[in-house]
Amino acid sequence: MGRGAAPVSEPAWVGIDLGTQSVRAIALDDHGRSLAMASSPLHSSRHGDRHEQDPGEWWSAAVAVLRDVTSQLPPGVEVRALAVSGTSGTVVPVDAASGRATGPAVMYDDRRGAAHLERVAAAGSAVWTRLGYRMQASWALPKLLSLLDEGVLPSASAVAHQPDVITSRLAGRRMPSDLSSALKSGADLDTVSWPVAVFEELGLAGERMPQLAPSGALIGEVSDAASRETGLPAGCAIVAGMTDGCAAQIAAGALGPGAWNSVLGTTLVLKGVAHERRVDPSGAVYSHRAPFGTGWYPGGASSTGAGAISAWLPGRDLDALTRGFDAAAPPPVAYPLVGRGERFPFVSSDAEAFLPGAGDDASMFAAILHGVAYVERLAFDLLAATGYDVSGPVLVTGGGARNPVWTQLRADVLGRPVHVPEHGEGAAGMAVLAAAGAGAGVGAAAGAANVDPLATAAARMLPAPRIVPADAERHERLMPTYVRFVDELDERGWIGAGLAASARERSTR
Repeated sequence: MGRGAAPVSEPAWVGIDLGTQSVRAIALDDHGRSLAMASSPLHSSRHGDRHEQDPGEWWSAAVAVLRDVTSQLPPGVEVRALAVSGTSGTVVPVDAASGRATGPAVMYDDRRGAAHLERVAAAGSAVWTRLGYRMQASWALPKLLSLLDEGVLPSASAVAHQPDVITSRLAGRRMPSDLSSALKSGADLDTVSWPVAVFEELGLAGERMPQLAPSGALIGEVSDAASRETGLPAGCAIVAGMTDGCAAQIAAGALGPGAWNSVLGTTLVLKGVAHERRVDPSGAVYSHRAPFGTGWYPGGASSTGAGAISAWLPGRDLDALTRGFDAAAPPPVAYPLVGRGERFPFVSSDAEAFLPGAGDDASMFAAILHGVAYVERLAFDLLAATGYDVSGPVLVTGGGARNPVWTQLRADVLGRPVHVPEHGEGAAGMAVLAAAGAGAGVGAAAGAANVDPLATAAARMLPAPRIVPADAERHERLMPTYVRFVDELDERGWIGAGLAASARERSTR
């Protein structure tokens, strides 16, 4: 280094995850070591089928966690790039010029668009069929039509997805949506464009929609004004992110064909890796485009998960319930849904919770733990029936994976080991994607066009996971109960005969 030259700083990569209950951020160094992390809570407004949040609170929380994270960085370390993940199917009306929110966010599980679902399904039938899914009531496109009806999208307003609100504030201009976040708004993943003709038939002007960018692409830089607010360096690269489920998948390291990440947070989200996209006739399985166009991330999101504990056992001492869990007790048959309707591993607007015999806290806790584990098992049965390879490692992340009793039960129900990665949070996945996106141009310039930038970044940044083996004897004892669980869903008409038969057959392997 010549006299007077600026010292070379060490890189840090920042990931931001906009969850249901909090905004989280983490800074990783180039070898995946955690340098700093922070979180800030969020609040929701729920009324029946409606679920909203204040996008202004997202930004204030993001500012708080970024200032916290950047203040913790060691001397000589500088943030080079960041990426943002958000909940899948959450949409926000924004100003068409600045990208700033002009109304409340309509969240991922809001079902106000149910009345428009039939029209959306018919208008885009050819496109949705080609992409291998069917629209659902909680998906973004039906909700956008409801916002039009309600007058929440006046002529000056445009549409954004949850990560766009943060990236637009960071860049000081309206930013494109990543292809992953835009999937449930009808984005054509094959052409990286909007199906304008379908939108015209539905009365939704295509110009309201954001530009699209593949996940991992460089889409902007942090502005001077945002730098002063957040502590991020001006000019820091902004990389197009993904949905929260895909972000957790990256953090887990489920990046090779046949590998799967099961995220047990408020809801249960499964994502895997495949070279080719398969079509699930039931519409429960859909596929995200992998970053840098390297394949597909198939999977789905259930409406049940750890949120059932908050719903059915609010304020309870979960540590005490975990210590009192009796693994030898007869397993219950239960489906711990929160609210009405299920999205994955089957689609049914009529599905609702059944928790037979769960009269006390201990029984209720056991019913929820078993029920979610059965849903997870059925999800893998569906994926296998759809033609996906499910033989690879199963990596478990999310808040539920921190409960050792639940993790062991899930391994036992699946009848296979589960892998618990060190980094399971979506924010860490976005930090890895930020590093990959920032390094993609370097790799291409060096003639490494066939190298997957994400795989390269993950190989150096993600440590080996801890393995929890399945108890073979307990697996055998649990399978008859799982079959009764499948029978119950079949009798209620929630799953098709083909899936029921396949699940029963796979239970004997």
